[in-house]
Amino acid sequence: MEQYKEDGRKRIIQIQKSPTAQNALLYNSWVLGIHNYSRAATHVFPEFNKLAYALSKTLFNRLKKVGKYERPKKPPPSYFKFYKTTYKTHKIGRIYLYPITDVSHKNVMNFSQHLTTYTKKGRDDIHKELRGDVLIEIRRLMMSNIPNRSIEYMDNRISRYSMKNGKCEITGEFLPAELVHCHHLVPTGLGGTDEFNNLRILKKDIHILVHAVDVQTIKKYIDKLRPSSEVINKIDNYRKMCNLEPIS
Repeated sequence: MEQYKEDGRKRIIQIQKSPTAQNALLYNSWVLGIHNYSRAATHVFPEFNKLAYALSKTLFNRLKKVGKYERPKKPPPSYFKFYKTTYKTHKIGRIYLYPITDVSHKNVMNFSQHLTTYTKKGRDDIHKELRGDVLIEIRRLMMSNIPNRSIEYMDNRISRYSMKNGKCEITGEFLPAELVHCHHLVPTGLGGTDEFNNLRILKKDIHILVHAVDVQTIKKYIDKLRPSSEVINKIDNYRKMCNLEPIS
């Protein structure tokens, strides 16, 4: 808990010095991470209440000139997924900081005896468990740096990934952070915006295929992915929105 206090103060000071969306997202990724790590502790709620109180003066004094302190009004879907709106928090730009006190104990049950690195099934089960943890991948997405993107885009990208439980909206495959691309359904060059409803979460290779115009590139990724006819039809629908010829 002492380490959490020290880390929290450093991140709050960083936001005060540079109140950017990136620093707000980095703070949120830290809060999400310590909540995810600590919630198996029986007394996690009272302990995090103490932590929130210990950091409350730093938050108020450091952020009173760079943000607003309020109950969240129309927060993004990702906020609703993890936190309640009953707690007041600071708003930096368009991003609400996650409330440190809003955490509850989670029972660690049904541990599988098959989770082991010493058998093929055990390794496969571990891999499956890790890939299924949306919280971990959301944290990694928050920590990624995408230059020249709006706050709205950054926020809605996280929300879209959260809403889709980390799955590609064409293949249905779960995506770790390094394979996530956020596609504009209507391209910005054709008048598309960074609004939530205009964004789609796609696998990196699928996104390349959606925008590819070179015949060799299309062939390369078709051979690599070997998509089903259903997936190809979906890709062609996305290409149509981009004013591109179908690949089928």
